[in-house]
Amino acid sequence: MNNQELLKVVVKACDDKRAEDIVVLNMQGLSLIADYFLVCNGNSNKQIQAIAREVKEKVEELGGEVKRMEGYDEGKWVLIDLGDVVAHIFNRDERSYYNLERLWGDAPSISVANVLS
Repeated sequence: MNNQELLKVVVKACDDKRAEDIVVLNMQGLSLIADYFLVCNGNSNKQIQAIAREVKEKVEELGGEVKRMEGYDEGKWVLIDLGDVVAHIFNRDERSYYNLERLWGDAPSISVANVLS
């Protein structure tokens, strides 16, 4: 699975579990960590865990590998490292506090609709 296909699987999994305010940042040329960051939030710890679980399951179903998942038990900020794609699933307060979109403000955002099409 290439990084574009992986990104599409992750975005769709988040969208399917009704993640809010999904933002995809193109990190190519800006970060050695990953090609794409996905940032979204859920309304409760249970929803955040459900989104993270859906991402993990869908990626693994298609033969992808979850390299690392952090924060799942707390359900406030779950980071899922998929190699070329890193997903950040926040609760609203944590997302506002860490404000990754501003931190990586020089990264161009990609339309979620374009990723899903």
